[in-house]
Amino acid sequence: MAINTKIEADQNAPAITQILGAFVAQHPSGGWPAEVEHEAHRTFLNWLGCAVGAAHHEAAWAALRAVQVLEPAPQAAVLGRADRVDVANAALINGITSHTFDFDDTHLKTIIHPAGPVCSAVLALAELTGATGRQVIDAVVIGIDVSCRLGNMMYPHHYDRGWHITGSTGTLGAAAACARLLGLDTEKSIMALGIAASQPVGLREQFGTMTKPLHPGAAAKAGLMSALMAREGFTASRRAIEAPRGFAQVVSTKYDWSEVTGELGSRFEISFNAYKPFACGIVIHPSIDACVQLRAKGVTADNLERLDLRVHSLVLELTGKKEPADGLQGKFSVYHGCAVGLIEGRATEDEYADDVVTRGDVVATRRKVVATIDDSIDEAAVDAVATLKDGRQVHVFVEHAIGSLERPMSDADLEAKFSGMSDAILGADRTRRLLDACWTLGAAGSVRDIVALASAARP
Repeated sequence: MAINTKIEADQNAPAITQILGAFVAQHPSGGWPAEVEHEAHRTFLNWLGCAVGAAHHEAAWAALRAVQVLEPAPQAAVLGRADRVDVANAALINGITSHTFDFDDTHLKTIIHPAGPVCSAVLALAELTGATGRQVIDAVVIGIDVSCRLGNMMYPHHYDRGWHITGSTGTLGAAAACARLLGLDTEKSIMALGIAASQPVGLREQFGTMTKPLHPGAAAKAGLMSALMAREGFTASRRAIEAPRGFAQVVSTKYDWSEVTGELGSRFEISFNAYKPFACGIVIHPSIDACVQLRAKGVTADNLERLDLRVHSLVLELTGKKEPADGLQGKFSVYHGCAVGLIEGRATEDEYADDVVTRGDVVATRRKVVATIDDSIDEAAVDAVATLKDGRQVHVFVEHAIGSLERPMSDADLEAKFSGMSDAILGADRTRRLLDACWTLGAAGSVRDIVALASAARP
């Protein structure tokens, strides 16, 4: 029996690749409001803390050992360590570490973690070229705008198909950012995007393994190389994103071109970035928040008989692991998140250590959690009812979790989160100086000073 797999293509799509190439090359430096500028610094700071914090995770060690087999030139730093590798592999490894804890930023409309691919590529390249802080901030804002606008264009269909949208759009965002940092003209910026369009990376099947954080790292490396190749004259289709057999129409059945072109250059997607207070999948955050609130109301692991959650179907699709075996799997278990939220009152990276995931009291508590799908509940919400052993019930409804745009983390919250990850790696004094350098990055004469602070491993 013949199977018809033909999908009607849009033959008349606008020139998205060229439009974005012109935006990357021509948008004025600092051409956005002060609040966008501040958000760029918050995004960079949060990304850097995550990358430094995971610098000695086993995933980082494994990736670094693999890279060192190639005997790379010592061009750029591996953050949080004394090691140096070539610029492309620095982008790779720093991209991996920035997402290893699953503690990085989130563009909530698309669930993209935009800083990992973009900042990892930009900082490695900026160290090599001696770029200024101003150039780095410009590249970060523009690169994130490209990746998130492309995400807006395809979400949720592209994600539902199984693509990890952070990696697939991140390659294009990293290419845009690096093209900007290199000062490529419009034509070469178009080529950089075109080259990147043939390199989408990331499958959702990999969630809960080391390969999930590989996705932003691989996107960072591919995007950086796309920009370098374009600079040297390597060519690609000028319609690589929008053509009937181009990126968007191949990887998604939805491609709303207006999401790319609408208010381009006046609305910046980095304005809608959010930051995680909990080191796990974003859809678990409302449930953890609810458990922290229940704990404050006197609910404990000892007096709890049963915890009922009503959640959107996406929560269980992404984080329905009832018996996670290690920390990486725990990050995709709403049951584990609720257990540590109730027992510890938090869910930092410490609560996702392997020995915590398998600890007896944590296992016993997560087995009391019953999650039921109710798609009348928003993805960003949860309805939680704790039934106690004495028969009493305690109810909490979380409409917007801490860390959301409606309840954002403050600058002080971000600093505390950064210190919690970095102090053990760099020491408290160096961490404090690094934080100060992040807040003033846009005025820095060279990024090499901030790299030096962030890359020297503590003895």
